[in-house]
Amino acid sequence: MEAAGAIVVLLIVLLVVYVALAVKIVHQYEKGLVERFGRYQRTIEPGLHLIVPFIERIRRVDMREQVVDVPPQEVITKDNVVVTVDAVVYYQATDPVKLAYNVANFILAATKLAQTNLRNLIGDMDLDDALTSRETINAELRSILDEATDVWGTRVVRVEIQRIDPPADVTAAMHRQMKAERDRRAIVTEAEGEKRAAILKAEGVKEARVLEAQGQAEAIREVAEAERFQRETVAEGEARAIERVFAAIHTGDPTPDLIAIRYLEALQGIADGRSTKIFLPLETSGVLGSLGAIAEIFGGRTPTDDEPTS
Repeated sequence: MEAAGAIVVLLIVLLVVYVALAVKIVHQYEKGLVERFGRYQRTIEPGLHLIVPFIERIRRVDMREQVVDVPPQEVITKDNVVVTVDAVVYYQATDPVKLAYNVANFILAATKLAQTNLRNLIGDMDLDDALTSRETINAELRSILDEATDVWGTRVVRVEIQRIDPPADVTAAMHRQMKAERDRRAIVTEAEGEKRAAILKAEGVKEARVLEAQGQAEAIREVAEAERFQRETVAEGEARAIERVFAAIHTGDPTPDLIAIRYLEALQGIADGRSTKIFLPLETSGVLGSLGAIAEIFGGRTPTDDEPTS
């Protein structure tokens, strides 16, 4: 009985060990390659699987995106400048069978391949182009690596150039050049500003003078218009006054005697002692005739202020 119990216990232990060896779990981010006696049999998906212990084994392949750090290396550019370049390569497995059986060390192979093609790409560029064309280098290197690693069952997702470092003396020269360029731009910008300010100032002075001249011309026109209006008003008033006087004279029907007296009064006003000469108008015959008539009225003589009139 004891021997039978021991055998049962042994069988149970063997069964547990067998089940433990037969049951395999493949994670979500993996794929399993089942090998029987070292020969590839099938590919299993993530989950719980059973294999034949001691006959089959599972080789797991990580299907997540991986990164390869390309070590820094010195590269000579087209214009014979030595620069230090390093990069990173991101890849993802697409065929676990090719990745497992077509390349012994994918990381080492991808690193050497990236270094070689990076030297070729930058070696065909001048230093300035290499420093300003990182996106172009990334795209070309990714295309080359993706095509080369396709046989290894991987896909190169992207390539990033981490740094391109020229020698210290070249870097110092570049800094001086950039500083000189910035100074030149500052001077040009300042000169453009001064030029623009001068132009605006000149245009302002011009506009001010034009407006001042227009104002003066408008003022002159207004003054001339006012003077013309004043003259017309005065002339119109004098004309109306003359018309009224003329009308009054004709309405009153003055006699020649009255006209003569008014004429004499006018001469008296002219000869008020301030003038040494008096110019009489040519048309004096009528007035003299009136004076003769007045003399006849007063009896052949002109009465004085002391004599009474009859």
